[in-house]
Amino acid sequence: MIESVPNQEASPSADLPKTPLLDDETPFATMMASFDDAAQHLGLDEAEYRVLRQSDREVAVSIPVHLDDGNVAVFDGYRIQHSQGLGPFIGPLRIHPDLRIDELRALAAWMTWKCAVLGVPFGGSAGGIRMDQHTHSAGELERAVRRYTANLLGDIGPERDIFSPDVYADQQVMAWILDTISIHERHTANPAVTGKPPEMGGTAASEDAVARGLFSILRLAMAHYQMGGSSQEIMIQGAGIVGGNLARLLHNAGRPVIGLSDVHGGLINRKGLDIPALLSHRERHGSLKDATGDFERMTGKEFIAQPCDVLVPCAVANALHSNNAELVEAKLIVEGAHGPTSVRADRILEGRGIPVVPDILANGGGVVVSYFEWVQNRQGLAWLEAVIEGRLKRFMAEAWHATRALQEREKVELRAAAHLLAVERVAEADKQRGLYA
Repeated sequence: MIESVPNQEASPSADLPKTPLLDDETPFATMMASFDDAAQHLGLDEAEYRVLRQSDREVAVSIPVHLDDGNVAVFDGYRIQHSQGLGPFIGPLRIHPDLRIDELRALAAWMTWKCAVLGVPFGGSAGGIRMDQHTHSAGELERAVRRYTANLLGDIGPERDIFSPDVYADQQVMAWILDTISIHERHTANPAVTGKPPEMGGTAASEDAVARGLFSILRLAMAHYQMGGSSQEIMIQGAGIVGGNLARLLHNAGRPVIGLSDVHGGLINRKGLDIPALLSHRERHGSLKDATGDFERMTGKEFIAQPCDVLVPCAVANALHSNNAELVEAKLIVEGAHGPTSVRADRILEGRGIPVVPDILANGGGVVVSYFEWVQNRQGLAWLEAVIEGRLKRFMAEAWHATRALQEREKVELRAAAHLLAVERVAEADKQRGLYA
């Protein structure tokens, strides 16, 4: 176990691989730049700055697994717990062959700031297993997840650190984590995991929670920037759980989506795409690559450069960077992914007068509904979907208005306002708690 890492930019722990520092356009650099700006603006004292700029705890575990062919493989596993000032940790589990420790650090911190902005009483965490699930059987994946969970039992649980889904960690993975914790606890520990199957205490509205919250913020932002009506041109980069579900919600609300993209490129129809047909194709084939219909197909770079009213990047971190930010012709950007705009791109967009609604505000619907699931599990009472939807809208609206009020008071951009709000709330909680010597 590694605790209180002195410097996250140059950790002495050689066994924790870092994101290659090609330049300052990495998820960790993006996260830290926003935090540093907020800390400086708030005049955060040096002691509190030192506390908040690094994780409370970082855990690295080895995961030996019996493979189906009789051999044994050892995978790397991590759990980053950023800050518990506001409450227990909560955060995703990511399973990926190219897992990077700095990206997990960034994700954990983003979870902290997101919870703070949205008024959710949790601190942020993030975990991962370095494993390519496409080259392993379901049984091998299950054994890896269960061993990973068992190795972390002293650091996770309903009152310590709650898991949520992420890349290649779906409802089934959450079910394995819950079962492993429950076996060792000798009781069913439902609140230890969110994003579970409904049969195991999972909440309604879980699968499209991020998209629902994003839809709420999108409507508020469009109204603020005087983009009312149903004729506005909206483009979505990413057609997965977030982007695809957002496209569906917009289509159902009568708002045409003129652009949708995935890793294979973008599709454009100025009159509006046939979203149900495209999502049905993607569900059957796994991508939009061979989709047919009334649209123009283009590269990802060309897609970014298309004029539109709103561009919603819902794919990967740093999708907007210094090499393409000058090409963006959207009037407004609403971030659906974690860190889709690099530090350099953010400055370019600001200089061009293109407002950006930051990720820690816009894509917070997932953590809000995870909080709802945790509360329902502790109550032993499932809420109706209409109740969840109404409460989610309230949380998103309150966070939007609080951020906007701070933006007006401090005369800063929305990203700065959201981070000022988040850092101020966490710092105040830490101040009230004090330091345990």
